[in-house]
Order: sequence, then C-alpha cells, then structure tokens
Amino acid sequence: MATIVHQSVRSPAAGQPHESLPLEDRAATALDAAVQALLSKLRADGQRWGAAAAAHEPDRGGLHWCAELEGDSILSSEYLLMKLILGQENDTEGVGGRRVGRPTLLRIANHLRLTQRDDGTWGQYPGSGPDISACVKAYLALKCFGDSADAPHMQRARNRIIALGGAERCNTFSTFYLACLGQVSWDACPAIPPEIVLLPRWFPFHMDKVAAWTRTMILPLAICSALRPVRELPREWGIDELFVDKRYKSRLSKEWEREEPVCWKNFFLACDRFLKVVRRFNLSPLRAASLKRAEAWILDRVRPETTEGLGAIFPPMVYLQVAFKALGYEREHPVMARAERDLDDFCIEGLTNGNGAGGGGTAGTECRPTRQDHVRLQPCFSPVWDTGIALYALTEAGRSMSDPRIARVCDWLLAHQVRMNGDWERNLLPEDRGVTLGSDDPLHGAAGWAFEYRNEWYPDNDDTAMVAKSLWRAASHQRAGTSSERHATSSGAVRSTAARSARWLLAMQNDDGGWAAFDRTVDRAWMEAIPFADHNAMQDPSCADITGRTIEALVTCGVPKEHPKIRAAVRYLLGKQEPEGCWWGRWGVNYLYGTWQALGGLMYAGFDPGCDVVQRAVRWVLSVQNDDGGFGESANSYLDRSLMGRGPSTASQTAWGLMCLLYALRPDHEACRRAVQWLCDHQLIEDKASFAAGVCTAAGVESPGSLELAPGDFVHDRAGSWAEHWFTGTGFPKVFYLRYNMYRHYFPVMALARWVRMSRGGEALGV
Repeated sequence: MATIVHQSVRSPAAGQPHESLPLEDRAATALDAAVQALLSKLRADGQRWGAAAAAHEPDRGGLHWCAELEGDSILSSEYLLMKLILGQENDTEGVGGRRVGRPTLLRIANHLRLTQRDDGTWGQYPGSGPDISACVKAYLALKCFGDSADAPHMQRARNRIIALGGAERCNTFSTFYLACLGQVSWDACPAIPPEIVLLPRWFPFHMDKVAAWTRTMILPLAICSALRPVRELPREWGIDELFVDKRYKSRLSKEWEREEPVCWKNFFLACDRFLKVVRRFNLSPLRAASLKRAEAWILDRVRPETTEGLGAIFPPMVYLQVAFKALGYEREHPVMARAERDLDDFCIEGLTNGNGAGGGGTAGTECRPTRQDHVRLQPCFSPVWDTGIALYALTEAGRSMSDPRIARVCDWLLAHQVRMNGDWERNLLPEDRGVTLGSDDPLHGAAGWAFEYRNEWYPDNDDTAMVAKSLWRAASHQRAGTSSERHATSSGAVRSTAARSARWLLAMQNDDGGWAAFDRTVDRAWMEAIPFADHNAMQDPSCADITGRTIEALVTCGVPKEHPKIRAAVRYLLGKQEPEGCWWGRWGVNYLYGTWQALGGLMYAGFDPGCDVVQRAVRWVLSVQNDDGGFGESANSYLDRSLMGRGPSTASQTAWGLMCLLYALRPDHEACRRAVQWLCDHQLIEDKASFAAGVCTAAGVESPGSLELAPGDFVHDRAGSWAEHWFTGTGFPKVFYLRYNMYRHYFPVMALARWVRMSRGGEALGV
C-alpha cells in the first residue's frame, strides 16, 4: 500500500509550508499541478482500452482521455453466469486466440470476494444498502466456481439473502440468468414476445418509443423468452436454499395490486399471463417471422464498421451471445467471435500475486483472499465523454489549440464523430428529418458524438453538447500566429464542426422543451409498469442536467439566447426546479449535479445572478456545504429526498458545488474560499496506489470515508489528482451507479481554473 499522503509538504516555489501560502497562490499552484497531471493521462490511439479493438484501430495521430469506468459487482457475476450458460466455464486460457479461460474466470470470481461486504452482502455503490439481485448472482457465481456453501462468507451471504426476502425478490433481468441456468422456470420471468419487433409505429408500444439502451437489451431477451434456453447445472451448484417461497421458482413474483385493481401494473400482469398461454399453445402465427426480424435487427446493429458490440454496452453484449446460441449460432461464427472479443475487451487486470491466477474456495474455509489478485469488468468505455470534459476543463485553465497536444485532442474528437443516422432519425419532426450526421452539407450537415470509441447507431445529446462546447472553446481561445495554425486541422474547421452540432441538438429537442439522452421522445410513465421494466430505465425522457448542458453548448456555439428553442428549454428548467431551489440529476449524483448543470444553462441563457431563481438555487447549495468546506452527496438521495446534497465531501462534487456558487457569488465569498481550500487540502501530492487510503489533512486525519472504502478502490492515481472512493455517476437511478475515475480530476481542474480566473478579474462564464 502506498504511503498515505499528508498535506504538510513544503512548497518548492515558496520555500514555506504549502498550507501557509495565500489561498490564491495555493489554488494557482494546485491548478498547475492538476493540469500537468491531466495532460499526462492522455492516450494515443494505440493505447486505447480494448486489446482486440486497439490492434485494428488506425493511428490518426490524435490524443484522448479514457479512464476506467467502474460499476458494481453485477458485472463480474453476470459475466461468470454468462460463461456458465454458454458452457465455457472450463475453457483453457487463450485457446483459439481467445483470452478468457478458466484461470481468468477464477480471478473474476476473486473480484466478487473482494467486493463482498463484511455482512455478507453486495451493494450498488459504496454506502448503499444491500442489493438482493447482486447478492443472489454473486452467491450463485461463487458457488459454481468452487466456493463451498459452508464457507463462512457464503453462509453470511445466504443468511442475508434470506433476511432480505430470498432469491424470488431478484429483479427481472437477474431472473433471466436464473432461468437460463435452470434455477427457476421460464414462467418465473416476464414474457417478452419477439413480436414486438413487428409492431407498427402507431401502436402505443414500439421499439422507437423505448430508450435506446432498452431496445438493445430487450430484443435479445425476447429471443431467449421465446426459445427458453436452459443449461442444467449439477445439483450441488443449485441455489434452492436461497428461496423463501419456492412457489416463485415457477411463477412471476410480481403481485397484483389488490387495493387498486384498475391500474397499469395489473393490466400488464394480465398481458403477461395471456402471452404465456399464447406461447404454451403455440397460438402466435407470427412467432417464426418475428424471431427472424429480431435476429436481422440485431445483426444490422452489430456490423463491425458501426459499433464495437451491440449498443457498445455490457448488458446487450452479454444477452446477444446467449440469444444467438439459442438460435443455433456456433461459437466460431464471425458474429459470435466478434461479440466475444468485444465483451472480453471490458476485462481489466487487477494486481497479480506472482503465482498465477487466483483460485476458488475450498469447503469450510474463508475465501476472502489475502492478495488483491483479480480481474474486473467495465460496463463500457467512456473516451468521448472523458475527452470532452477534460478538454473543457483545460480551456477553463487557458489552454487552446495553440498547444499541439490540445490540437491533437481536437483531431481525435473530429475523427470520432458519428457519421451515420441511426434509430434516432425516425423520432424527429418531419421538417428535421433531412439532418445528416457526419456531413458538412451547408443545409443538412450536422455533427454528433457517442459516448464510446465506436457506436454509430447511438450518438447522444449529452456527449454532443459536451464535445461541441469544448471544441468551440479550444478553437476560439487560440492566439493568432501560434504554431498550431500549421496543424492539419485549422481552428476554423473545428469551430464549424462544433457549430454543426447545434443543428442536430436543436432537432433533438423534445416537445416539453427539454432534452433526453438518446432520442427525441415524450414521457410515457405507463411504460414503467411493464413487468420487465424494473431496471428503472424503460424510457429516456427529458432531464434537467442534459437540458442545462445543451443550452450552454448552443449559446457557446453561436445560437442566440433569444432563440425560441432556448426559451422553451428555459421554461422546462424553471418547471423542474425543486421547492428547495435545486434540480434532480439524472446522470450524476444527484441534486448537486442537477443543480450545477441546470444553473449553468440558465446563466448562459442570460439570467441575472441576482434573480430569484438563481438565488434560491445558491441558497440551497450554501445550505448543504459540509463543515469541512467541501460538498458531497450519496446516491442514497435517489431513495430519500431528505438526503439531497448530503454526504461526505468528494472532489468531483466539491467542484460542482463551487461552480454553482461562482455563478452568483464573488470568488472571495467565504463559501467559495472554503470549497477551494478543501480542494487544495485534498489534492494528491504523490501517486496513490490501488487500495491505498488516499489523502490526509494537515492534521493527519483521513478524509471522510477513505479508511472504510479504500479496500474497494481498485484504481491508482497520480499526484496532482484527487482520491475519490465514492460513486458520483449515475447509470440507472436506484439500479446502477458508476465511478468515473476521471471525475475526481477534470472537474476540480475546471472549478479551480474558474475560481483562479475570477479572482484575477475574469468572468464566471468562459465565453
């Protein structure tokens, strides 16, 4: 474990203790160190995540950022369960060019042991309650990979699962895994008829009307629901002991609403029963045609020139392999081989123990490893997101295309534009359907970006807004006569590409004035009552955080503040402000994130800092500042509104809180200075190794939560960054959360740069 970092280091420039310098000097010094550390994390194309994909990635000379994206234990458990379903759990490592074999699978199982809590459970994020689905899947995976049910850690897990209501309380996506492994009947899973792919657009339920990620998930599951594949496990691997009421092994565990008999939930439960009768008696004449159409839909969306995996995200990439095996595809089929490689690229090597891969448990022994040797998985890659935000942060710090590295970052972003129209096109208004991504046509050409390295089907508004405003700033801040003008990509070309993104963003605005992530859509709340919708993300409605960021991007790229669509977006934000003055955050934890983004949108739309809307927001931010000067919020606030804005201080959330304050307060305001002080006090002054506790204050007291959570921090970091053990990113609220390992770095750079600039007489808005 690395030496714990103390802040009483002496400043080499001043020759005096660092903390005794004036705060303005400390912040400037901290900013310089953070900028250099951020630049040192740049990757060339050949250094990208994903060994298989990187080998075929052309080196265009660009540079980008991409940090590990961490989810919870379900990534490891579901990967292991997939291998069991496919019958691949005993593969020899590397046979046939495949990387993942039995030794690697045992090391993934080791990751489950490392992330198990002392009470025997697994959770969605540090500080969360136990998650029954995560617990059941981890228990089954460990049992199948060698851990005895009598081992102490397995007994603790089993006891807690029973206390939480048993395996029948799993969500529906977990139940599909159990059905594929014969632990429950397929009748215990909600029916997903493949006939949905044939429904006309006028029908209330249609593929275009659900979220983009749901489209890619439910069609492979619909194939499984129709074909009902089962891999029978040895009896000793079974988990009968986890069920409180074994009746639910053969029937849907969702109960009818007795007090409100006429409701959407009961309607869909009745539909589920009907669909199962239809299947049992083979009453659907369209079943064969729908399976063919679903297969074709998926094949179209996994063409290698368009994507690296179905949806380029973990769940559908798993479901595809199971579904296509049920359809009769052999493992060597090009589609299956590529799907396997793309998913395996998400594997990340943990520490090695010097003696080969970690092993499974033995009967009656404790299986928590003494070494941290493991393999873990990412849910996807985040290069465009990380690169867009890091570039924006550096423009706040005064960097531009005058720096050759920044010019190469702009090159990389331009090269990774989406260059085809995908599913989203069908949801546009008729007058906007001529918009064409990747084209420089003066009438219809537009620009857009996806989250991942390659995901042509699914660009998103959030990434496009982030990249557009970053590119515009990087090109606009360039000084005339600098060397980057000799670069292949001119600043004018960068600005024109950023400006074209406005055409796509304006076309993607929803009727309510807001923006969603992937589609132009409407809020259909009834969809959340569908039995297979308990991932809490069946649809993708407007949200305040994306709307705020999009307003900033549009204004930055030259759209007038008086534009009717910007005024409509403002009305949307005003209607979403909470009584306390804050905004709910869809894609970041939680009210701190939503408030920062919404407030920024209003300020770029021309709101006065002294107006009531802004002042109410700032008063709320001031009310949740921690005693140590920082800001923090647990994802528990998605479950309990009374926790909004409450939690141990983190680097990313302190940056969000500080930037909120700077929209309306002077930089010398005490609250702003305390937040800056926190960032300076908690900056790493030497590299932090994986599993290290991180930082100490000058008094030698560990930062909040670091001692408790350090064993689950698998990522090292460099001096100049910050330690952050909490999850501050949101995947699906109440279901899946993320730790973006760049958040703790580029957001503090952004906030410190803005404070330093304002302290020197600059404005809050950087454009």
